Amino acid sequence: MYKTFDRAAGRQKRHVRVRTQIAGTPGRPRLAIFRSLHHIYAQVIDDAAGRTLAAASTTDADLRQSVKSTSSAAAATAVGKAIAAKAKERGIDAVVFDRGGFPYHGRIKAVAEAAREAGLKF
Repeated sequence: MYKTFDRAAGRQKRHVRVRTQIAGTPGRPRLAIFRSLHHIYAQVIDDAAGRTLAAASTTDADLRQSVKSTSSAAAATAVGKAIAAKAKERGIDAVVFDRGGFPYHGRIKAVAEAAREAGLKF
C-alpha cells in the first residue's frame, strides 16, 4: 500500500551512480569513505590494479585510544589526518574524492577537510 523508504538502498544507488563517473588511477587514486553508525573508514584505492594503497579508520587501535568517541566529527578529523599521512608516506599527493553516496556534511566533510589540511589535493 505505502512505499517504504530504504535509506541503505538509496545510498547504494547513489554510490553506484557516482562510481560510474569516478575511478582511481595509479597517478590519482580514489579516496573512498564509508560511514557506519559507530565508525568511519577511509581508503586510498588504485582501481586500475584493484589494490588498496592506504587505509585508516576509527577501528585502528591508536586512533581509538586518541578520541573520546569513534562516531564523532573529532574522530572523523583524526581519520582524515591519518589517511593523508599514510598516503603521503606512499608518495600520493592527489586523489579523487568518493563520498560513497553519503551527503557531504558532518563526518564525511570532516574527513575531507582534515585530509585537505594535511596536504592531500582533491
